[in-house]
Amino acid sequence: MHANLLIALYAFAGAAVAALAGAVALRVLRHRSVAVSLMVVAAVTVTAMLAGTLSVAWAMFLSPHDLKVVTTVVAMAAAVSLATALLLGRWVVSRSRALTLAARSFGEGGSFAAPSVPATAELEELSRELAATSARLNASRARERTLESSRRDLVAWISHDLRTPLAGLRAMSEALEDGMAPDPQRYLRQMRTEVERLNTMVGDLFELSRIHAGSLALSVARISAYDLVADVLAGMDPVAREHGVRLAGDVPPDIPLVVDGKEMTRALGNLLVNAIRSTPPDGTVAVEARESGDEVLLTVTDGCGGIPEHDLARVFDTGWRGSQARTPPAGAGLGLAIVRGIVEAHSGRASVRNVAGGCRFEVSLPLPVVPPAAAP
Repeated sequence: MHANLLIALYAFAGAAVAALAGAVALRVLRHRSVAVSLMVVAAVTVTAMLAGTLSVAWAMFLSPHDLKVVTTVVAMAAAVSLATALLLGRWVVSRSRALTLAARSFGEGGSFAAPSVPATAELEELSRELAATSARLNASRARERTLESSRRDLVAWISHDLRTPLAGLRAMSEALEDGMAPDPQRYLRQMRTEVERLNTMVGDLFELSRIHAGSLALSVARISAYDLVADVLAGMDPVAREHGVRLAGDVPPDIPLVVDGKEMTRALGNLLVNAIRSTPPDGTVAVEARESGDEVLLTVTDGCGGIPEHDLARVFDTGWRGSQARTPPAGAGLGLAIVRGIVEAHSGRASVRNVAGGCRFEVSLPLPVVPPAAAP
């Protein structure tokens, strides 16, 4: 028993020295190829066996003949181990290089395509993650291109829409200054109208910039959907009369909302203005509200004749104006984008779909949760 313990201690001491040397070698070569690391690991394994054997032999526990036999066996094992480690390292390196080339493609603007050669489980998992990252990156690039195109269109439209009223204001002011205006009061009224249009446009731009910057601060309160719709209908009634359009509302009095009344009034007002101006005279714009599951659904239905299917997905984009029939005078295509921003700030969603004779804009808002103690 005592001899066996001494053999174990000598063998452990020799193997420990080999392991320490291997750890130092791995640290020094940590920036080299994985094939080199695998060769070092295989060499440490064989060297540890040989060092332990030599330690035991030095302590006179092995005869010269036994030492020669063991050394020969260790040498053969070393040759096989090192050859296997070299082949495995080259295989892993080749798969890593193929994965690197594939990853470089989507970094340069392309899409990631996983190498067809088989790889280890870790490299396969890395390939899946790179493929998912590539898909997200491509989607982000597509959104960026869409936003950039939308910004360019918006700048072009804003420039055009500002130029027209500004040119009119300049002409009318020069006519008044030179005393050439036949009806100064009419010119002043027209100038005030143009200024109001410019003020509305600037207000829309400011509101949209707050939404995009995430600085739209909401002061939410519990209000009735009936009161909200009634106030908006009352405010839009003069506009509807001017265009010869009838307004109809169907809202039960007991539907609650927890919203910022000012912002939601603006959103619903934008939808109504858009619907009124796109509905022909003698048409009807209907506003409805109802509960749908855990949501409150507000709808505005007009008589515009419908929106082309390929435009439905772009209706709420910044700068989208569609056909002339849906474009208000001097509009910059900001109203519906503001609607979407305000609704999403309330954790809701805005959508549109075609119905018979027109289209229906839908605003879904979360239904307020009634505490159990307050429930009837």
